[in-house]
Amino acid sequence: MRWVRAVFVVYLGAVLSLTLWPSLGDTAVPGWATATVEALAGLGIHVDVEFLELASNVVMFVPFGLLGVLLLPPVRRRWGRWTTALAVTGAGVALSAAIEAAQLAIAGRVSTVQDVLLNGGGALVGAGIALLGAAGWHRRRQGAGRGPTARTGDAEGRGEMPGRPRSPV
Repeated sequence: MRWVRAVFVVYLGAVLSLTLWPSLGDTAVPGWATATVEALAGLGIHVDVEFLELASNVVMFVPFGLLGVLLLPPVRRRWGRWTTALAVTGAGVALSAAIEAAQLAIAGRVSTVQDVLLNGGGALVGAGIALLGAAGWHRRRQGAGRGPTARTGDAEGRGEMPGRPRSPV
């Protein structure tokens, strides 16, 4: 899990540097946005810079939800999957709100509630992806030892791996 923590720290550094930079006009971001819109138009996908900004706000926080859920397996066991996803989403909303509040004091930046909501949506999508991926991983792992006698039925009719405790995720 150390590598997940390291990736999360690098990710947070990138988000903070992008969102707290004094003026995006002084960076390559406006040129990048226009080039992306033009490249997508060349592929037959017609979007404008405003849509790209909205989508970027969602996509930017997907890793927050994904990595946040992966970093909290003990909490996930105690709270359950979806409570953990909601807690990570709430943390993403809180981080986004803090960033937007800080942007109020930064010349050239615009702070909006819309950004907070879109970032929160991205965190929720990322948390959902992590939970669905973990559930699939656990199913594959439990099914790896299948054979004629690999599973036994319990009182509720679920197949359980003999000798292994049932995973809470």
